Amino acid sequence: MLDLNDFAEKIRRSDAVVVFTGAGISTESGIRDFRSPGGIWTRYRPVTYQEYLSSEAARIEAWKRRLDGWEQYKNAKPNIGHYFVHALDAKGKLIGLITQNVDGLHSKAGVPDDKIVELHGSNRKVLCLKCDREYDPDEVIKRLVGDFASPKCDACGGILKSATVSFGQAMPEAAMRQAQDWTEQAEIFIVMGSSLQVQPAASFPGGGTAQWRDARHHQSRARAARRDRRFRSTRCDWRILRAIR
Repeated sequence: MLDLNDFAEKIRRSDAVVVFTGAGISTESGIRDFRSPGGIWTRYRPVTYQEYLSSEAARIEAWKRRLDGWEQYKNAKPNIGHYFVHALDAKGKLIGLITQNVDGLHSKAGVPDDKIVELHGSNRKVLCLKCDREYDPDEVIKRLVGDFASPKCDACGGILKSATVSFGQAMPEAAMRQAQDWTEQAEIFIVMGSSLQVQPAASFPGGGTAQWRDARHHQSRARAARRDRRFRSTRCDWRILRAIR
């Protein structure tokens, strides 16, 4: 198995890196993993896309879930893991970033939008399902006071929905095609903060010809780094970032 120095050397030698990120990369920014104890799916049931379209009660339930933790999402800041991906792009090494996350922290860290595929959409915008008008989430959430009705579009009266992919909703075809294309181009495919359990996104690391290495620094590698006294930093993504300079 590669040690961090060997891994960093491979990155230094390549200009064709693809990064795949999951919820674990954002936990150090204060955003809980959905499935972990205390996460959103331990406190709310998933509302399917079909329910959301057909039921006012389901829409209200979904917006109540959105209210829970919105301030945490809104105020979250990128951490060193997000800046590591930005550093790869700044050095001309990044083909693209594929993320399962909806928090927008990679954009906040400076990764260009044309280098990001958000497989599950984004919670930093709200869309009208009828006319496609886009809203700032804060603008919509400020309406949700007391015994509220689900928000509707000011222009056409259509249903408003967070621009995230719900259970039962089709994955975005263009995003999936772009992610597959990047995967096939990659010499190195780095996985950060994902257990690779959610399909179809989890199939990407094995879907191309990439010589990829698992850098799950918020999981096993992070724990290894903290146990090993040779690692003076508690974050091995910081060690990798320093090593590729």
